[in-house]
Amino acid sequence: MNHYEMTWDLDAIFKGGSKSAELQTYIKEFEKNLNVLGERVDGFRIPTKPEEADGLASVLEILETCMKQLREIGAFASCLTAQDTTDNEAKILTGKQSELGAAFASVGVKLDQKFLQIEDGVWEGLLEQPGIERVAFVLDERRSKAKEKLPLEQEILINDLSVNGYSSWGQIYNSLVGRMSIEHTEDGETKKLSMGQAANRLSTPDREVRKEVFAKISSAWQEESGLFGETLNNLAGFRLQTYKHRGWDNPLKEPLEINRMSEKTLDAMWGAITEQKAPFVSYLQRKAELLGVEKLEWHDLAAPIAKSAGKVSYDEAADFILENFRQFSPQMADFSEQAFDKRWIEAEDRAGKRSGGFCTSFPDSEQTRIFMTFSGSATNISTLAHELGHAYHQHVMNDTEALNQRYAMNVAETASTFAEMIVSDAAVKNADNKEEKIALLEDKIKRSIAFFMNIHSRFLFETRFYEERKNGAVSVDRLNELAVEAQREAYGAELASYNPTFWASTLHFHITGVPFYNFPYTFGYLFSQGVYAKALETEGGFEESYNALLRDTGRMTVEQLAEKHLGVDIEQPNFWEDAIAVCVKDVEEFLELTKVTVA
Repeated sequence: MNHYEMTWDLDAIFKGGSKSAELQTYIKEFEKNLNVLGERVDGFRIPTKPEEADGLASVLEILETCMKQLREIGAFASCLTAQDTTDNEAKILTGKQSELGAAFASVGVKLDQKFLQIEDGVWEGLLEQPGIERVAFVLDERRSKAKEKLPLEQEILINDLSVNGYSSWGQIYNSLVGRMSIEHTEDGETKKLSMGQAANRLSTPDREVRKEVFAKISSAWQEESGLFGETLNNLAGFRLQTYKHRGWDNPLKEPLEINRMSEKTLDAMWGAITEQKAPFVSYLQRKAELLGVEKLEWHDLAAPIAKSAGKVSYDEAADFILENFRQFSPQMADFSEQAFDKRWIEAEDRAGKRSGGFCTSFPDSEQTRIFMTFSGSATNISTLAHELGHAYHQHVMNDTEALNQRYAMNVAETASTFAEMIVSDAAVKNADNKEEKIALLEDKIKRSIAFFMNIHSRFLFETRFYEERKNGAVSVDRLNELAVEAQREAYGAELASYNPTFWASTLHFHITGVPFYNFPYTFGYLFSQGVYAKALETEGGFEESYNALLRDTGRMTVEQLAEKHLGVDIEQPNFWEDAIAVCVKDVEEFLELTKVTVA
């Protein structure tokens, strides 16, 4: 068995952490390049014929350099704040990155406005010129979006004000969560647990522990709910005011555009899920029986059904992931092995870390970093595989243009979920006995519950919250009510209790970079089912076709991507129904295997 370190190496990017002199030099280099970009944009002459492409090519060259550098700085800042929530220098760096991002965005607005001055016929010809055609989709997308925005000066003002307004609300939320903790006694020792560590305890087989920890977690969120209500209302208010001035009435307009996805596709997906929830409700009922309760409480959702949850070491998890990745894609396995060997993963279970998990990319260094807290559960293994899927996606994109690397969240979740399914399916097939197979099947089904019910409740909550927020700030009591209403609907009213402060404890509601950070997860989960089905059917050559799909994620809509690589129309319910049917098979097998146990 190999031995892998559980802490990441950030010095390979910039030595010295949040006080890195290398980083400060890099930031100055970015600022210098940003000035050059501004000068080139200001001096960009509007082409009168397609052949006059040299000026645009010159702008795009420095634009892509700045994009990579800004992402490099942002990724480093996010790693620093995640590994140590008390690192004040890292928080200052995050603020600096927001300022740099706003300055870069302002130059981008100027460029987009110049695109609007180019006659349509000339524009179409420009996009066909050598060197320009490679990023034609992204450039045309930018021009189309610019047509729907405010005049240049107003858009720049919005970007500037967002640094200490809109973006700061998300930073305040992270700071507040970082200082939160609960006390919990284990093996006779009382410890202070971060909110991330505490959340991991909700998957313990001991129901009394789950109940106690959840009560403490809920109390902690409730105690800070007034502050979280302010952060949520203020960031949503900023967003809605911006939409209002642009003439956008639908809060889904921006997230759908960001995800390069039509509302018809979104409706088809949620419609298919709503129509096929019955089997998953049956699973919830069976789990309640297995746990010996009439109905599941909220704190039972992540509970294992086995009396004692098996634990695996980090090294065992790594070896298992690599072995099964290799059966589908030797390239993905080789890349993931490199991530373990070179310490690109922060997995240590310790206090002071941010909750949750993520993968972030360093496009200039052509590296990635993965953040999570590994405690040895089957869910942890799935999370690790999931984040490695994200990392591989960026790895495949490294040889594409920087403009084409900005793929949307929904297709980003496709790669990660595909990797997760490889590992979870392998675990079920390799189960040593019936009990282990039931437990592993249930771990798979819990992900379906998360995407079809938990994420659906987030979407319902956020949709309704934004509608009410248009009329003014929403009180904490009303936020609690909206959360419970959404959960009750999404879970088919099958739970005995719900989580009123879910809106406060869910980081995604407070992220300012991407609105409606929910439905893309469910899209990625189901879209990856189609990719996985193709992988199982393909004998040889899948790896290259999969890589080709990933490379296209940054240069076409999801509808175009599905048509080209899967041959399906995802604006129709058929694709989604077929994908959900695959998940239902897991439920059916679970119900069959547990039938005797219940009887």
